[in-house]
Amino acid sequence: MNQEKRFYILTLGCQMNKNDSERIASFLVDFGLKQTTKPEKADVLLINTCSVREHAEQRVFGFIHNWNKFRENKPNLIIGITGCLPGHDKDEKIRKKFEKVDLYFPIIDLPNLPEKLNKINSELFPLEKSKQLSEYWEYEPIRQNNFSASITIQNGCNNFCTYCIVPYSRGREKNRPLKEILEEIKKLDKEKFLQIDLLGQVVNNYQAPDPENFSLNNPYQEKDHFAALLWEVNQIEGVKRIFFTAPDPQYFNDWQIEALTLPKMMNYLHIPVQSGDNKILKKMNRKYTREFFIELIRKIRQVKPEIALGTDIIVGFCGETEEQFQNTLDLYQQCDFDISYHAKYSNRPGTVADKLFVDDISEEIKKERWQKIQKIMEEQTLKKNQFYKDKIVSVLVTECQDGYCQGNSKEMKLTKFLGDKSLLGKIVQVKINNPERWILFGEMV
Repeated sequence: MNQEKRFYILTLGCQMNKNDSERIASFLVDFGLKQTTKPEKADVLLINTCSVREHAEQRVFGFIHNWNKFRENKPNLIIGITGCLPGHDKDEKIRKKFEKVDLYFPIIDLPNLPEKLNKINSELFPLEKSKQLSEYWEYEPIRQNNFSASITIQNGCNNFCTYCIVPYSRGREKNRPLKEILEEIKKLDKEKFLQIDLLGQVVNNYQAPDPENFSLNNPYQEKDHFAALLWEVNQIEGVKRIFFTAPDPQYFNDWQIEALTLPKMMNYLHIPVQSGDNKILKKMNRKYTREFFIELIRKIRQVKPEIALGTDIIVGFCGETEEQFQNTLDLYQQCDFDISYHAKYSNRPGTVADKLFVDDISEEIKKERWQKIQKIMEEQTLKKNQFYKDKIVSVLVTECQDGYCQGNSKEMKLTKFLGDKSLLGKIVQVKINNPERWILFGEMV
């Protein structure tokens, strides 16, 4: 086979999608293809899509249009779409809107890809070269950085939040065997991958299919499987930092809160609230109240007082009144978040909200509400960051350029200081002398 055959993967969306793309890359490398960063050089072009927001979906059409122009010089070019878009497009109505696309498959169908590729080009993709695996997460990912490793522990979701496409695009919740998770982490280069990021749509609802593989001395094994998993990863030599995303507030319990204090856990928790109004939360099918959430944050801070907190918020959900939006602002200030990733509601075809509710909040009002919460966040973030002045933070260095290095602290605060490339991939101590809104500036100690 021609060793010059190359593939290019464009990833849109969340950390889970990025990890999925690492597995797709591994799959294609098995066939002898090489990865390229230039789509015009590729023989196989794949886009790993996100459907959480409408604009992410719309971008796919532009990429596919541009990629099809390459067929003039490469008539055998293979163009494929995977990820959330094919996952929820069960009747392929959206696919029909695209120009020529050769592959269209949800990520969970990765094990079936050898047959599909073989039908397109049997010379480039002989079946005898493919691994016959039953689950997509069995493909060992080709890591895109040498600092942190994303580990998928779960896929899909059973909660059916009314605005969310994930249960349709990724299917029902499926938990990965504990043994596989721990083996993947243990196989990592201990000198490189100092941080482990555990991924799942409702990550803290992890239920091990093989609980017999928990250590006998694991204090959480009969109490909570997710807390028990965090304990197991804490025991692995070489792992220095552990992060997870994205938890669902309804599944937090005292054991999980206690596990946040394990020595290798990040001092940051991202916990989506989506709204601070009980009627909107119920309409979203979020299975908790504002009172429950506020109390949960209080409990977390009681156990880990200096933890940094982030959240997700949707503004302008169907029927949201000004009073209901004000309840969200009030909750934001009560919980004293360090950062928020807030978005204007966009209707996703196929969701419960699409079928039952009317997207009746104008774009102007959505934008106005987004700006209000953005303003509060910016003020609060700057104020909270002053806490770090003259304090020493632990930083995993991920970038060095022009005499400066930067990386995230254990609180997920971007930290910048004087340094050179010899520090890349190392954890260093930095004393903060100038905490700004988005960056903590300091000097290595």
